[in-house]
Amino acid sequence: MPDVTPPGPPPGPRDPGDAWAVGPDGTKAWGRFGAAGLLVDDGAGRVLLQHRVEWSHHGGTWGIPGGARHQGEDAVSAALRESAEEAGVPEDGVDLRHAAVLDLGFWTYTTVVGRARRPFEPVIADRESLALSWVPVAEVDDLPLHPGFGASWPALRAAITTAPHVVVDAANVVGSVPDGWWKDRAGAAERLVASVVALAGRGVASGELALPFTRWWPRWTVVLEGEARAAGDVPLADGAAGAAGTPAAAGAPAAVDVVRAQGSGDDAIVEAARAALASGGAPVVVVTADRELRTRVEALGAEVRGPGWFREQ
Repeated sequence: MPDVTPPGPPPGPRDPGDAWAVGPDGTKAWGRFGAAGLLVDDGAGRVLLQHRVEWSHHGGTWGIPGGARHQGEDAVSAALRESAEEAGVPEDGVDLRHAAVLDLGFWTYTTVVGRARRPFEPVIADRESLALSWVPVAEVDDLPLHPGFGASWPALRAAITTAPHVVVDAANVVGSVPDGWWKDRAGAAERLVASVVALAGRGVASGELALPFTRWWPRWTVVLEGEARAAGDVPLADGAAGAAGTPAAAGAPAAVDVVRAQGSGDDAIVEAARAALASGGAPVVVVTADRELRTRVEALGAEVRGPGWFREQ
């Protein structure tokens, strides 16, 4: 794209977060409340990068759209807002994958990683970009990279195709708590799916999936069987924002599938795990305490967690 960026910082009122944070030793970092950026890939081996305007910090280098967090704003919301403001990334156009946090004690930078739900062309929407481009992953190292992004890129690149998937044995999880679920199996299933939707919006701590970085947003499949199949549809866009303030449109709606098994629930769970593995999901985790089912899915290469693990999340 041609250089049409006017010189100087953007005019107008600024949020209190648009200021330098200063560490005990005098080190300065942009964003009084920390900063965040979005690394989005298109599913075809390319990532969206920003050629930073010359007057910006480390101007002339390539990095990801991002900037200072606003007062009271969580990191994920900040990354999505900044990428929309700077690059025209659609607000509902990204499925969250994971987040990595650089913590300097007095300041944090959160890299939010996502995948485009559908093709889109970036647009220079403010004064902070010389250019925006979908860059093949193999060519990123050829660019003059922003020092912070350059330091984090090797680890981010190594995980660019990692896509965890959790398959929930609904009957086993619901049955693990004697709360009267047998009086209304469909209602109990609805409550379980609502819990999964909330968790899909909040994400899972990386250690729970034995993955790097800080937090991951797996894809979820909930398998219902028997009377539980009568459970009504749970509106995935409602109530999906979790404790981290993740907008529902960013994570949950496209990340939860409900399978109503027409025959054996165990067979449907095995098939869901098989399909997740075949599509590149890794790790694939099945939530169940059923020993026979555990043996079957582990033979496929899936991992198993018990219902207690799910409840702890």
